[in-house]
Amino acid sequence: MRKWIAVVAVLVAAGAAAFWWWPAGGPADPRAATFRGAPSSGHYAPIATRELDPEPLTVAEIFPAEEIASGGTTMASKGTEALADCAEAVWGGAQAAVAGCSQALRAHYLTSDGRVWGQFLIFNLADSAAADRFVAALKDGGFVRPAPGTPEGLDASRSWAQARALGHYATVSWVAPVGAGAQVDLTYPQLAVDGLSLAIQKRLV
Repeated sequence: MRKWIAVVAVLVAAGAAAFWWWPAGGPADPRAATFRGAPSSGHYAPIATRELDPEPLTVAEIFPAEEIASGGTTMASKGTEALADCAEAVWGGAQAAVAGCSQALRAHYLTSDGRVWGQFLIFNLADSAAADRFVAALKDGGFVRPAPGTPEGLDASRSWAQARALGHYATVSWVAPVGAGAQVDLTYPQLAVDGLSLAIQKRLV
């Protein structure tokens, strides 16, 4: 188990979440340097299981636009894909946590200047308990894989990620600077990528 450098607990609207800082993985297994995970809540009771929400996700539903934006930062889509084998999208201990996952959708993005990369994934798991276990697994010994076509200069050592369990779904938004050099603010890119999770709210109606 990796040794935590620091743990800071914070409260968010959906419940308790926590930040973890850890050394980034090597080139073969990059992971976010700063990570926040949040479990599901009663708000998502209508989609707590796949039995309650059996319709599969579609790329058009989760990624309806070619661009995403927040706070004046715009990121263009560089590819979307649907994976029948969820284990292809993760590595390490996270692979065991996707047992029973029926599909994973993935998209990645880049700012117009090429300085910030972002990726969003959503996993269709059996129930909210499985989604919570997957989010927890990302804290220790495994993480999601970068999509094919990710820039070679991705700097995972300065990257941020947010994972959320939303009923029987789990989402992961991950942003990172591309290349060495000046400091970049990842706040708005993170908000833009993480905002893709709002598509799930329509399934609560």
